[in-house]
Amino acid sequence: MTTEITGPAPDDLIGTDPETSARVHRTTVQGIPTLYAPRRGEITAGLFFRVGRADETLATTGITHLVEHLALHHVNLTDVHHNGATADTYTLFHVTGGEEEVVAHLNSVCAALRDLPLHRLETEKEILRTESASRGAGPNHQMPLWRYGAQGYGLSSYRELGTHGLSADAVRHWAQTRFTRDNAVLWITSDHVPEGLDLTLPTGTRFPAPAASSALPVTPAYIQGDDGHVVFDAVVRRSTAASVFGDVLGRALFQDLRQEGGYSYTADCGYTARDGHHAILTAYADSLEQKQDAVVGGFVDVLARMRAGRIEQAELDSARNKALKVYETPDLGAAMLPSYALGTLLDRPVLSPEEHRAELAAVTVADLREVAREMWSTGLLQVPGRGADWAGFSLAPQYSEQAVTGTRHGSLENDDVTLTIGTEGVSLTTPRGVVTVRYDACAAMTTLPDGARTLTGLDGFLVTIEPTLYRGVTPERIAAVDAAVPETAVVRMPARDPERIPRPSERKHSPARTGSGRGRGRAWTARVRSWPLPLILMITVDVCFGVGILIAAVHEPSAIARAFIPTVALVVLTRRVLARHRQTRG
Repeated sequence: MTTEITGPAPDDLIGTDPETSARVHRTTVQGIPTLYAPRRGEITAGLFFRVGRADETLATTGITHLVEHLALHHVNLTDVHHNGATADTYTLFHVTGGEEEVVAHLNSVCAALRDLPLHRLETEKEILRTESASRGAGPNHQMPLWRYGAQGYGLSSYRELGTHGLSADAVRHWAQTRFTRDNAVLWITSDHVPEGLDLTLPTGTRFPAPAASSALPVTPAYIQGDDGHVVFDAVVRRSTAASVFGDVLGRALFQDLRQEGGYSYTADCGYTARDGHHAILTAYADSLEQKQDAVVGGFVDVLARMRAGRIEQAELDSARNKALKVYETPDLGAAMLPSYALGTLLDRPVLSPEEHRAELAAVTVADLREVAREMWSTGLLQVPGRGADWAGFSLAPQYSEQAVTGTRHGSLENDDVTLTIGTEGVSLTTPRGVVTVRYDACAAMTTLPDGARTLTGLDGFLVTIEPTLYRGVTPERIAAVDAAVPETAVVRMPARDPERIPRPSERKHSPARTGSGRGRGRAWTARVRSWPLPLILMITVDVCFGVGILIAAVHEPSAIARAFIPTVALVVLTRRVLARHRQTRG
């Protein structure tokens, strides 16, 4: 068939300097904005869609990834080099090969998107769960959760719950509404648009990137993470100055922590676009356990120097020269296609090479100092095993502000832990704080056939209800929770091995057993030894009275007889206080 090319004339260009080989042509192919530029060798093409993990909910996480896998099912047995990728704000299908191979691949992907092979749904779900289990978590895996909560950009911290419960109808609807020609951009490393493309897709709308949520009431903030890793990230406005600053910060960390201090092997900073208007600066340094304090101190010192504006002109010049080297890339226009296409997808103005070089030349040390202040104001620091209050960071919230009212169920493992099931939500109360998930702010509730429920709030806090670990959690109480949580937030999990159902006799206090906290691995171990003040006072009086009687009996044996009635009274009173304590906890 003949490829339909409409819209702007094919000679509409990004950049006009022939010396840079950076000419990028823009046109429209079957309703899809298309960018192309020549490159020697095989052709590479990429089809972007403006949909990703941040568009999902916690209960449907993985739905975009599922569509990607299903769309590639028919082409996975070919020899052509291809792949797919699902990120926070986009999904990409790309292929490298000869012109006919590229055309055949793109046509196959679009045909599959029009009519997904949903008979493969359960198999692809299993594949995604296997992929997730084999994929290691990076040192900054929990940063999105703490910054954004269990929604939007925070979902990248979570496993794909949707791979358990998504229906064929839900997946089909997602493809029909998100994988449309109006929500796509195509790029091709060729001097022309190949003949024979059939990119027919449903019409739709261009979805803007999701607005960012926030789970941090105060910044800069800090959290505690794994040994050996120090991570800092910040949200900044996208700009040429911010990207240059990222390189300046990375060089400073490398010089101080590796070259001079010898504390770290890896110390660097990266700049990545989050959406059309904001980017994330992520700084990282590793360390041995015995050097962690030194690394944290040196890391914070570098951040403080930047915040104070102590940035030298030489640092800016080095970073600027590095950025300019990109324009020495052969076939520059083709090399820039993915970033140009993504900018188009996110409705961000695309800078030509001439415009970007002009912006680089205009960056000043004062601009970098402004970025440093912005970075500090939105910063989140992850430190291993120690606090960062001393450095001006506030501890990120570890507990909820309020508990719900309702029926109280004492823990069978710990008298100082109480589960409350109310009409508005559930709360787990511990001596250190309370964790609450409200039904109207429940991001997801996983259910097990044995009655266990785990509720995760939009703020990232979670409460697990294990009926075997709390008094009086009857099927009726579980049914009340089920009725209160919106059906769209419910994820039904398969039955677990009976041996994995917790029993109170085991006396274990792990995050999974206490079932409260923020996200994964942030549950507090509910192991306390404190008693209420009245009980402590009564026991103290009993001990002192008993010691007094023994001392008196040494000098006057008849004192034991005179103390009989007071002793009985104290014992009775102590038993009443103890019984009242147990009653209030149960």
